[in-house]
Amino acid sequence: MSKLLNKVPYEVESPDVEALTILSPEGEVVNPDLMPNLSDEQLKELMYRMVFTRTWDERAVNLGRQGRLGFYAPVSGQEASMIGSEYALNKDDFICPGYRDMPQIVWHGLPLYQAFLYSRGHQHGGQIPEDVHVLMPQIIIGAQILHATGVAMAFKKKGEKRVAITYTGDGGSSEGDFYEGLNFAGAYKLPVIYTVQNNRYAITTPYEKQTAAQSIAHKALAAGIKGVQVDGMDVLAVYKAVSEAAERGRNGEGATLIELLTYRFRPHSLADDTTKYRTKDEEGEWSLKDPIIRFGKYLAKKGLWSEEDTERVKEEAKAAVNENIKKAEATEKMTVAGLIDTMFEQTPQHLEEQKSDFQ
Repeated sequence: MSKLLNKVPYEVESPDVEALTILSPEGEVVNPDLMPNLSDEQLKELMYRMVFTRTWDERAVNLGRQGRLGFYAPVSGQEASMIGSEYALNKDDFICPGYRDMPQIVWHGLPLYQAFLYSRGHQHGGQIPEDVHVLMPQIIIGAQILHATGVAMAFKKKGEKRVAITYTGDGGSSEGDFYEGLNFAGAYKLPVIYTVQNNRYAITTPYEKQTAAQSIAHKALAAGIKGVQVDGMDVLAVYKAVSEAAERGRNGEGATLIELLTYRFRPHSLADDTTKYRTKDEEGEWSLKDPIIRFGKYLAKKGLWSEEDTERVKEEAKAAVNENIKKAEATEKMTVAGLIDTMFEQTPQHLEEQKSDFQ
């Protein structure tokens, strides 16, 4: 068991739960034996995706404030947890996300303009391409845990070497669906990965008021599955943990619960005010663990990344966001008739008659 070096108030040391970190906040390798086998190009791709995602996030916040997007949950600060975990998957693995997890399903194949359509409340935003193995973000807290459990059960019954992964926050780990999913996965030894992005707050409720457990990762023990606590602002540690969990699932060794210790730099949503429940000192402490700065320092020491690279990716991301939001805004508006036609292969007669009332 390796001990997390980046101190957080609720860090644990336990022989029952593995703790994983690879990079220090200064970008130094502190556990070389744990380094994943990634090429230089793969390392640069991880950095590219994190910088792109943060730039997209910053732009999406502005679009929401302009009224061009609907509900939006910012992700800045959690890029390592999101990008590192998705990158560890195969493209035919299945993602069941929560409401803050749009980056994972976009990098898994969902077109960016559809993500914007979804946020705008357009029905076409949820029409996932057949070859993209994701669900759209679940708004009901914790419900996606059960969805991923069911997907994993299907993989096992079919004998497919695939895994399902789902995401929730520390608040979601208090829901009954969370415990039900873990228990079922343990009983049936399912190929599923439960990731909890513990950003310390369930909207405004601090982690310390949510549970008396030693850690969220320890909740795996009661279900008879593996529990891992990871420095969720270390993209290499996240990749390592999820890739090993996926391998375990594919090999028939069952489910894994991964607690990702992270922090959201922005509010819970565009309607949130963090000054009501967080201090500037706390935010400043966590900013020192910024996943992009940390990984950038590591890559710079290897001669793989520079500030010029960061600026180039930012410009690419801004252009992509502008192009895709325009495409989303240009999509034909929804109609009641269109909603009915989308729902039924053969529209019932009474609804066919009602459609004319909405023309």
